[in-house]
Amino acid sequence: MKNENEKLTDATPGSETKEKVRDIQNEFDKAELHADTKKLDQLLTDDFLSIGPRGFVLNKEQWINRHKQFRYEQLDTSEMNIRLYGDTAIVTDIQKNKATFNNEPVSLSVRVSQVWVHENSQWKLASIQFSPMAES
Repeated sequence: MKNENEKLTDATPGSETKEKVRDIQNEFDKAELHADTKKLDQLLTDDFLSIGPRGFVLNKEQWINRHKQFRYEQLDTSEMNIRLYGDTAIVTDIQKNKATFNNEPVSLSVRVSQVWVHENSQWKLASIQFSPMAES
């Protein structure tokens, strides 16, 4: 997994919280890359929903179980932006990945939007949406 994001070094308001969100986002990406279903179960809210690049919707159980047919070979993120709203963080980034689905190669470039919520002293992912990038 390659992450092109630099650590926040300024003292802007919320920078410490943004750094925590960035760290948990990186944990999520690592769990995805390595199909760490136990870690994914810990990181997702019980009512988690994903909207895929073609409009399909997966709940928490479906998202985790997709790793039975889906495997990342490469997962790179860039242009991460974190916005804070109380106990909620909106994270957007660009993801380029190479994977296999049912043993068929898949390669995607998508803009990703994620909603993280802070509950019971933990950051958890409540929602993720993928939007395909226009080919250049």
